[in-house]
This record gives sequence, structure tokens and C-alpha cells, in this order.
Amino acid sequence: MAEWLVSPIVSDLGLGRGDAVLAFVNGMGGTPLIELYGAFNSVARILGGQGISIARSLVGPYITSLEMAGFSVTLLRLDDELVQLWDAPVHTPALRWGV
Repeated sequence: MAEWLVSPIVSDLGLGRGDAVLAFVNGMGGTPLIELYGAFNSVARILGGQGISIARSLVGPYITSLEMAGFSVTLLRLDDELVQLWDAPVHTPALRWGV
């Protein structure tokens, strides 16, 4: 299933060997966290096989839909500026790091 989701994104973004991404595996609300990490592992294997590194990741039920089963995959091509912005301190009800 991860291949169905990842391949079109990689193609649309023109990602290739040496690129770094932020990989976001989002649960729809009804998928257990262990299954989301299994999906993330599949995404990581697919990207790694193409020479694309995951520089940052986010896995969990962040944007849900009334306990719906399943997950989504979002990839963001990262550069130094985006990594710096991602790593900035965050203190919200849903996300907290660096504070």
C-alpha cells in the first residue's frame, strides 16, 4: 500500500538520489500507532531504495477523520532553510519540541 502512495509523490516532486525529505505518515484516527510505524518503515524502505533520505519525520494521528481507518503519506523536499524552520521550537496543543 505504501508503494501506491509514495511512487506518485516521488514522481510528481521529481525526487531522486541524494534528495532529503520530511516524511509525514498521518493516521486517520482509527489506525493503531504500531501500524502507522509499520507504514513508515515501508515508506523508509521505498525511499531508501531510491537513494532518498528521510531527514525528518512525523508519524501519528495528527489530522484525523472521525476514527477512519487508514493513513496518508506526505513528503516535503528539504533544504537547509526548511530543516532550520522545522527544527525551530514548537509549543502547540498538538506538537511540542525544542522548548
